[in-house]
Amino acid sequence: SIYRGQWEEENLKMSNYTTATEFLLMGFSDIRELQILYSFLLFLIYSAGLMGNLLIVIITTFDRRLHTPMYFFLRNLSMVDACYLSITAPQASVNSLVNNRIISVTGCAAQVFLVMFIAYVELTLLTVMARDRYVAICHPLHYPVIMSPRVCLQMTLTCLLTGLVYAAFHTGYTFRLSFCHSNVVHQFFCDIPSLLRISCSDTFSNNLSLIVSDLVVGAGCYAFITASYVRIFSTVLKFPVKEDQKKAFSTCIPHISVVSLFVISGIYVYAQPPSDSGSLKDIILSVFYTVIPPFMNPIIYSLRNKQIKGAIRILMTKTLSLRNKT
Repeated sequence: SIYRGQWEEENLKMSNYTTATEFLLMGFSDIRELQILYSFLLFLIYSAGLMGNLLIVIITTFDRRLHTPMYFFLRNLSMVDACYLSITAPQASVNSLVNNRIISVTGCAAQVFLVMFIAYVELTLLTVMARDRYVAICHPLHYPVIMSPRVCLQMTLTCLLTGLVYAAFHTGYTFRLSFCHSNVVHQFFCDIPSLLRISCSDTFSNNLSLIVSDLVVGAGCYAFITASYVRIFSTVLKFPVKEDQKKAFSTCIPHISVVSLFVISGIYVYAQPPSDSGSLKDIILSVFYTVIPPFMNPIIYSLRNKQIKGAIRILMTKTLSLRNKT
């Protein structure tokens, strides 16, 4: 029959395909000297970012003066940033050093899930932190009630649980596809847009869900953060002391800069048309939302903070005194 003939033709086409069992990641360069240089730079960025974030976690945990909502969220953000850096940077550094770009399908799926989960939690935590600063500056008398320890814990758990659902959906929806056009992922880590480009299945619904989620989550959180800081700025301008205004602006503007870099580069990479082939530009933009923000956040959010720097000095003094006694 006609239908049987069409079915056999489709089976013949599918039999000519070879489903990918592993993927090849794209490197930063094909020149060996540059590969070693990029590996060294990534290792330095990863080491510095990891130490900065872990230092903040240690200080905000053991210094009781920093047991406030603001530093509670900073501690959680630092833990998320340490994980975010650890998902992509170490593997990219090793791959560039040994010139090995192979990753298994299981490893690729795990990386996609972790990147989506941590990126979601990072963005929602930044949104919660903007809310915390807004309440602290614009409604200081109600701050202890609005941002109580219970509310802070509930917000954090909400970020984590919804992040698990978000990452699980996109990972499962991506890896139900067949990858038979090519096994070369045009990115230095496994990400969904690059995988959709090499799929031989219909990816329309995948691209649509990715764009919609980018607009709802990414643009929504960014709009909330921007609105919060606009209100903060309008309140700060009413401060009678110019020094207080300068201090608030010097803290808030770098926050917005890093959030803007994170959100805009992420939305651009995930929402661009699927027909566009991978390029060095996409790799550089991916660095802007996977490596730079978690590296910069300890500097901008905490290490410029007087209370954090004071706690670091106390910790160093105690450490040195213990060494002298021994």
